[in-house]
Amino acid sequence: MTILVTGATGNIGRRVVDGLVGAGQRVRAMVRDPRTARLPDGVELVHGDFTKPKTWQAALKGVERVYLFPFAYVMSESGFVEQAASAGVHRFVVHSAAAAGFSPFDDASALGRHLEEEREAHRGLELTVEATGREWTHVRPGLLAAGALGWASGIRAEGVVRAPYGESGYPLVHEADVAEVAVAAMLTDRHVGEAYTITGPVKVTQVEQVAAIATAIGSPVRFEELTPEQARSTWLAEGYPAETTRWLVELLAAAVDGPGVLPPTGTYEEITGRTPRTFARWAFDHAADFGGEPA
Repeated sequence: MTILVTGATGNIGRRVVDGLVGAGQRVRAMVRDPRTARLPDGVELVHGDFTKPKTWQAALKGVERVYLFPFAYVMSESGFVEQAASAGVHRFVVHSAAAAGFSPFDDASALGRHLEEEREAHRGLELTVEATGREWTHVRPGLLAAGALGWASGIRAEGVVRAPYGESGYPLVHEADVAEVAVAAMLTDRHVGEAYTITGPVKVTQVEQVAAIATAIGSPVRFEELTPEQARSTWLAEGYPAETTRWLVELLAAAVDGPGVLPPTGTYEEITGRTPRTFARWAFDHAADFGGEPA
């Protein structure tokens, strides 16, 4: 059996590749540049791009199962999913997002508009897969711990994180947990037809995240709280679109006193029998990204 992993060089995709290789599977990775992929020995690297339909045939030849990266939704109308089904793929594991399971948003806030766009895009891809009549599992990660990598340059340069709402936080999920569920869905039949929202075990505030990173790298890191206005100005200066700065502030504000838009789920533990990896574990695993010693 040949399994195609799309998005194979991403944070989660790499872990999916590792898990499948570790399980003794024949893995093909669809990547834009095979020369720079740096994936494990034995993985078949094939050039493929969701924006270039002419590359799909070679990537899909002889493939029975596909790990579907979410960028596919950008090209869903061009038929990658349908071509995969026609080529003989009989199982899709969709890298989706927690927003796909939300009810439609009808509020006019920047956060509401963003979440509705996310919901429509990811649920749209899920529905495209379901319409093929093939087996499917939707893996819907919540906010990823990897989002903290946006602080890495500031930590390396100054030992400081500047952000609004230090007591805001979400149950950030380790990419390894998401990949582990995806691999289980790919290799066993008991997850067919299921949609899983995966989060970390508990809400972790931004202050707590910074403290965990400091412990992981063995150096002090200071959290400097910005006002929402200061944060928006900083992000605008860094090139963020104005609409993005608005919904980012609203996302953080929503999770100061409660769980925000996404409370913790017990899905990972239900599937694996283990508690999800903590943010502290994630920080240790990524210490080198913040200037510490490699884990």
